[in-house]
Amino acid sequence: MTGEPQPQPHMTLVRGGADDLDDVVAVMGSAFDPSFGEAWTRSQCAGILSMPGVRLVIARNSGNATAGFSLSRTVADEAELLLIAVEPTHRRRGIGQMLLDHFLDAAAKAGAANVHLEVRDGNPAIAMYRRSGFNPAGRRRKYYRGKDGSEFDALTLVRSSATKV
Repeated sequence: MTGEPQPQPHMTLVRGGADDLDDVVAVMGSAFDPSFGEAWTRSQCAGILSMPGVRLVIARNSGNATAGFSLSRTVADEAELLLIAVEPTHRRRGIGQMLLDHFLDAAAKAGAANVHLEVRDGNPAIAMYRRSGFNPAGRRRKYYRGKDGSEFDALTLVRSSATKV
């Protein structure tokens, strides 16, 4: 692979719900390395879906297979990207950026003044977030815990609604 994004196959973003949790958990299982402790459990995802302001968005390819997803919430004038993941076989095709852009558009339409996310320090997705106008706001020491007990910091990133990219 050259490092250049590959052409994106036809992708459709659809609103997800509880019926999509098996697909979400499957994507997390392949996208998140268990050594970092970033993935949520099915019950964590199910628990948050019923909360006000929570949105699950699924990226489906032309064969209707789930290629990725984002989970976010908006409360008052703040929005947070809780999870975003793309199947490893679908990476470098712009799907993650498409999901992120959709989240940012939805947050703006909901009147969010700021959008937030947390990401493991060292995660390659940080470059995408920075290109999209996110800036460092803090660090949570030892926030993630891998299966072997290893601990990893989380970076807190924020993007103001005034940020233009």
